[in-house]
Amino acid sequence: MQMQKRLLMPEQLPQERIKNFNEVALGYTDDQAIAEAKRCLQCKKAPCMAGCPVEIDIPGFIELVAERKFPEALTILREKNNLPAICGRVCPQETQCEIVCTLKKKSEPVAIGRLERFVADWGRKNRRQTTERKEQRAEGRPRAAVIGAGPAGLTCAGDLARMSWKVTIFESLHAPGGVLRYGIPEFRMPRDVLDYEIEYVKNLGVEIKTNIIIGRTITIEELFDAGYKAVFIGTGAGFPYFLGIPGENYNGVYSANEFLTRANLMKAYRFPEYDTPIKIGVKVAVVGAGNVAMDSARVARRLGAKKVCIIYRRSRSEMPARAEEIHHAEEEGIELDLLTLPIEIIGDEKGWVKQVKCLKMKLGEPDDTGRRRPLPIDGSEYLVDIDTVVIAIGQGPNPLLLSMTPGLKLTRKGNIVADNITGETSLEGVYAGGDIVTGAATVIEAMGAGKRAARAIDNSVNSKHKARNTKQY
Repeated sequence: MQMQKRLLMPEQLPQERIKNFNEVALGYTDDQAIAEAKRCLQCKKAPCMAGCPVEIDIPGFIELVAERKFPEALTILREKNNLPAICGRVCPQETQCEIVCTLKKKSEPVAIGRLERFVADWGRKNRRQTTERKEQRAEGRPRAAVIGAGPAGLTCAGDLARMSWKVTIFESLHAPGGVLRYGIPEFRMPRDVLDYEIEYVKNLGVEIKTNIIIGRTITIEELFDAGYKAVFIGTGAGFPYFLGIPGENYNGVYSANEFLTRANLMKAYRFPEYDTPIKIGVKVAVVGAGNVAMDSARVARRLGAKKVCIIYRRSRSEMPARAEEIHHAEEEGIELDLLTLPIEIIGDEKGWVKQVKCLKMKLGEPDDTGRRRPLPIDGSEYLVDIDTVVIAIGQGPNPLLLSMTPGLKLTRKGNIVADNITGETSLEGVYAGGDIVTGAATVIEAMGAGKRAARAIDNSVNSKHKARNTKQY
């Protein structure tokens, strides 16, 4: 029997979307979602659930979509996931829940992420927000402080609020969302969707305080003195890495962090309506091949660059970006300069970038990461005319909070050492999760860490409470 292929999601045409920052993928209609949901085999063992870091009942919500019971499907999603509209847009489902879908053995897997997005969007459009938790926030319950309003922090805070904790999130920027707001462009993560999901977390009873830098405005020790019983650190990885090659200090060289923050958080693409400008050249090179690199290249294209290329030292099969992001980038005219390593940035007499010197590479034996090691080809140097360079080779932890917190054990790379399951750190009552622990990873992995830490925090306090009661007898 021939298996039915998954339904494609409608999206903007490439020649149209490179002129705007509107969302590229447009989402399923009701009938499309139902048709896609009916492809699900409803497996008894449901391998897809084992691939979901936030433990969603995937067959359960898909079955309800197939029956057109959208409100009930939303309830199932919200039971485990505070941010389903976000996960449905940016999670790498193809390497998590969808890669183990039974249908994948003979055909294409069920479009789990697209169905999750559909249900979450249906709830937003029909104002089916679940706000039943706010009144359950009992006075006298313990207080928790969450540092960072990104995916890990929002998830940890939301889950603690569901457990009747009084939670305050402290965010250093002027708006919550973390990498979801400053890192991911609007054409992948619309701000009205993000704001709606954050509002959901606030409706659970979570307070969000912005423009507060923990470690500078107030320390973790002072948070405990103020009565917080637990602290969760979810500050992500926002400290950019550079190549360490000559010329990186020329005008026209950006870290991807700065480039995307100017465009996404500061809305530089609407300058002078907004205050922060961004100078973009005719020819832009983005170094790196992850999702951040794809976002940077596609933003550059929308800002008016005529030629945008990705420079990557390995081959296409080693590119870490999602297949869909690479596909969309190529549709938009982004060129891939693979097996290429930049070794010098060359400037003009006024200090602006004018060329990049590159070296061709070949692949050798696999390295510690399992990927084949790139090796230089002697004598293969060449020059490329470039106006703007964006370095997107990864990010590390911001050292400010960590340097101001004595006793917090760190790895050699400066990440927090924390238990894989509970998120416990070397300091009693302090938990951590997300990129600040693992290094730059995915949104859903950060959310999973926030969820596990919330459970551990609640268990810890309950255990101490139970021990005190036992001792009294």
